[in-house]
Amino acid sequence: MASVHESLYFNPMLTNGVVHANVFGVRDWVTPHKMALLVLLSELGRAGAQLGLLERRRLNRLLLPLLQGPDMALSRLRKAIEECCPHLAGSVHIRLKLMAEGELKDMEQFFDDLSDSFSGTEPEVHKTSVVGLFLRHMILAYNKLSFSQVYKLYTALQQYFQKDEKKDGADENEMELTNPEELDGRMEKEELDGPLREEEIACSGPLSQKQAEYFLSQQASLLKNDETKALAPASLQKELNNLLKFNPDFAEAHYLSYLNSLRVQDVFSSTHSLLHYFDRLILTGAESKSNGDEGYGRSLRYAALNLAALHCRFGHYQQAELALQEAIRIAQESNDHVCLQHCLSWLYILEQKIFDSCVLLEHSVNKSLHFGLPYLASLGIQSLVQQRAFAGKAANKLMDALKDSDLLHWKHSLSELIDISIAQKTAIWRLYGRSTMALQQAQTLLSMNSLEAVNVGVQQNNTESFAVVLCHLAELHAEQGYFAAASEILKHLKERFPPNSQHAQLWMLFDQKIQFERAMNDGRYHVADSLVAGITALNSIEGVYRKAIVLKAQNQMSEAHKLLQKLLIHCQKIKNTEMVIRVLLSTAELYWRSSCHTIALPVLLQALALAREYSLQYLASETVLNLAFSQLILGIPEQALNILHMAIEPVLAHGAVLDKGCAMFLVAKCQVASAASYTPQKKTEALESAILNLNEAKTYFAKVDCKEQLRDVLYFQARLFHTLGKPQERNKCAMLFRQLHQELPAHGVPLINAFK
Repeated sequence: MASVHESLYFNPMLTNGVVHANVFGVRDWVTPHKMALLVLLSELGRAGAQLGLLERRRLNRLLLPLLQGPDMALSRLRKAIEECCPHLAGSVHIRLKLMAEGELKDMEQFFDDLSDSFSGTEPEVHKTSVVGLFLRHMILAYNKLSFSQVYKLYTALQQYFQKDEKKDGADENEMELTNPEELDGRMEKEELDGPLREEEIACSGPLSQKQAEYFLSQQASLLKNDETKALAPASLQKELNNLLKFNPDFAEAHYLSYLNSLRVQDVFSSTHSLLHYFDRLILTGAESKSNGDEGYGRSLRYAALNLAALHCRFGHYQQAELALQEAIRIAQESNDHVCLQHCLSWLYILEQKIFDSCVLLEHSVNKSLHFGLPYLASLGIQSLVQQRAFAGKAANKLMDALKDSDLLHWKHSLSELIDISIAQKTAIWRLYGRSTMALQQAQTLLSMNSLEAVNVGVQQNNTESFAVVLCHLAELHAEQGYFAAASEILKHLKERFPPNSQHAQLWMLFDQKIQFERAMNDGRYHVADSLVAGITALNSIEGVYRKAIVLKAQNQMSEAHKLLQKLLIHCQKIKNTEMVIRVLLSTAELYWRSSCHTIALPVLLQALALAREYSLQYLASETVLNLAFSQLILGIPEQALNILHMAIEPVLAHGAVLDKGCAMFLVAKCQVASAASYTPQKKTEALESAILNLNEAKTYFAKVDCKEQLRDVLYFQARLFHTLGKPQERNKCAMLFRQLHQELPAHGVPLINAFK
C-alpha cells in the first residue's frame, strides 16, 4: 500500500517549484555564450516581419531556457536555433564570425548598438520585459569592465568561436571517412540526445545568481515530479560541489545535495548536507530577514524536525525520537503551532512502530483542520484510512472517509494528494479482494491530468502513487494470464523509475513475484527457488512465505512446516492479518498432503474467522473453497457442493485465473463424488456437467500455462470419458496427459490430495 507520509518532509526550497535563493553573491557578467545570445536577440529584432509566426513562436519558447540556463557550447546553441529557424542560425553564425575575426572595436560597436533597441516611440524591446532586463544587465555589466577585462572577454569570444570551427572541421573530415549507414546512425543518436535537455548541460564554471537559482529550481522540480529527467545522482552532486566551491554558504545548494543523497539512500551524506543547509541558513541570516526575530529559532526547530524525518526514513527510530523531542521543545517555546502539527504527525509514525494507536492521529487531524493546514489534515485522514483498512473496517466507511479528504484536495488543488488518495483506494480494493474495483481506480489515476503547472517536457506522474498503481496493474494483468501486457507495464515502470530511483523497489518486488508465480505454474521449482533470494531482499516476509511454498511443492513437508510456523508467529506479532491467513491456508494444505485431514479443519476455520473479522472477502472465499475440499476428502461431497455455491461467485468475479481454474476443478470433483449415489441417468448428467466444468478449468489453466493442473484435469477427463463409454475422447485426453506427464516430474502425491 502506498506510503502517505513521504511528503511530510519540510521542503523550504520547493514553493510552487521556485527556489528562494537570496544568498548567492555572484553577480551577472558577460560571457561568450551570453554574447551569442545578444547576437541572437539583435538578429531577431532585425528580421522583424520576415520571420513567420510559427518560427517566431518557436524562438520565443527557446529564449527563456537559454537566458536562464547555464552556458553551453556554440555548436549546441546553433543546433537549437537551427531547429527553430535555419536562416536565423546562419545570420547569428556570420555575425559572430565577423566579430571574432575582426577587431576589438567591432565588439565595442556591437554593445553600443544594443542600447538602440530601447530607443524610439515604439522600441523593439520593452525595458521591463524578460529580454529587456537581460539586455540591460549585459550592457551594465559590460560598461563596468576595465580595459583589460574587455580584452580578456574578446579573447574568450575568439576561443569560443574557434573551438566551434575546429569541431565543425573535424566533423566534416569524419563524415568523408564514414560510410552512409554509420553516419545515419550517428545522426539519429545526436537527434535523440537533443540540444534542449538542460539536465545534460554541465555547469563548467561559476554561475551567476540567476543561473544558479534556475539550475537549482529546475533540478529540485525534476526530483519532485520527474526524477528520470533530472541529472544522475553522481553528475548532480558534481555540479553542486562545483557551485559550493565558489560559494560554500549557498544554503539551497546544500539542501538539494540532501535531496540528491536521499535518492541513493546515503545516510552520511544526506545528514551532512541537511545540517550544513540549516547552518548556512542561520549564518547568512536568510531566515531572519524573511521571518523577523523568529527566523533563528524557526531554523533550529525545522532542522530538528527534518533530522527526525531523516532518521525515521532510514529506520533509526531512537535517534528520530530524540530529534523529534528537541523539535517539539523548541516549537513549544516559540508557540509555533504549524511546526507542532508536523511534529505530531511524525510522532504518530514513530509510535506506530511500537503499538497501534489512532489517538495521536485523530488529534493531529483535528488540530490541522483548526489551524488551516489542509495538507497535513488530508495526510492524517489517509493514514487513518490505511490503519483502519488493516483493522478490518468496512470498505464503505473507508471510502466515505476518503471522499471527505478528496473534498479537501479539490478545494485546495492538492494534486499530489489526489493521486495518493486514488492509489490508496486501489490498494484497499486489492486488500479486500475486489480486483475489478482496483482496476477501475488504477485506470482513473492513469488517465488523470495533473493540476500543477510544470515545465515543458516534465511529467507530473513520476511519483510514488503512480508507481504503486502501475505495479498493481501489472499484477492484475499477470493474475488474469496477460503476461505480455504485464511485461509491457513493468518495462514502462523500469523506464519511468530507473533502478537508482527511490521508488524502484516497488516494481522490483512485483517483477520478482510475477516471475515466481510463472515459474511455479510451469513447474520450474528450481527457477522459483532462485527468485526467493531477490524477493527476500525486498520484502523479508514475502520471501520467507515464497520459500515455504517452494519447499511444499518439492515435497519437503517438515522444512516447509517449520518455516510456516515461524512466519505465523512473526506475522501474528506484527499483526499482518493477510499474511497470517495465507500462512494458515498453506499449513492446511501441508496437512492434506500428509494425510492429516482432520487436523486441517480447525486451521481452516481459524483462517475463515480472521478473514471475515477483517472483511477480507476474497481470502474468505478462498478459505471456504479449502473447507469444501476438506469435506470432499472426508467423504461428504454433497455438503462440499452446498458451500461451494456460496464461495465460488466472488472467485469467478474477482479472482485470479489460476484460482478460477482450481475452483471449477473442485466443483467437478465434488460432482463426480456426489454422483456415486445417483440413478444411472442422473449420474450420466452429473458426469457430463463435470466434464463441462473440467473444460472450463482446462481453459483457465492453459491461460496461465499451469501444466501440472492441466495434467490432472486431463487425467480426470480421461477417466470420466471412459466411464461414459466415449473411447475417442478418452484416448485424446490420455494422449495429451501422457505428453504432459513425460514433461513434468512425478512427485508421488495422490491426485485427490491437492486442491491447488
